[in-house]
Amino acid sequence: MTEPSLQEKYAPQSICFGCGPANDKGLRIRSFLDGGEVVMEWTPRPEHQAFPGMLNGGIIGALLDCHMNWTAAHHLMVRAVAETPPVTVTAEFSVKLKKPTPSDKPVHLRARVMESSADRAVVEATLSSGDVVCATGRGTFVAVKPGHPAYHRW
Repeated sequence: MTEPSLQEKYAPQSICFGCGPANDKGLRIRSFLDGGEVVMEWTPRPEHQAFPGMLNGGIIGALLDCHMNWTAAHHLMVRAVAETPPVTVTAEFSVKLKKPTPSDKPVHLRARVMESSADRAVVEATLSSGDVVCATGRGTFVAVKPGHPAYHRW
């Protein structure tokens, strides 16, 4: 996509390994709004393999974590009628690895907020290869306040 991703628009200097546009060695995911969901496509590189032809489970976890975090941040921004998203951090998340994920083609992620309050959101996501759901994730993401080490990260 040629339009700026949520990460590029709201956190262009972020160095996060998963979603930081300023981290040349990171995954540099790019999340986009699609109706009531946030979507992304990401293409693995050879160094992201667990074994020949299969994507590493830790990389899958990082993709889901960061994509769900941005889904939560955007939702909380809209909910608060703010111009920028709050900095959110992962309070907890889980990943279910359902099937081996091929590393030779793009993966597609879809995430949506399941519940929220003023400062947190619970998000669920899927990671697919082709038409096959290979992993799912669920997490709680919390907007941090001044004094938290991540407060100024965006």
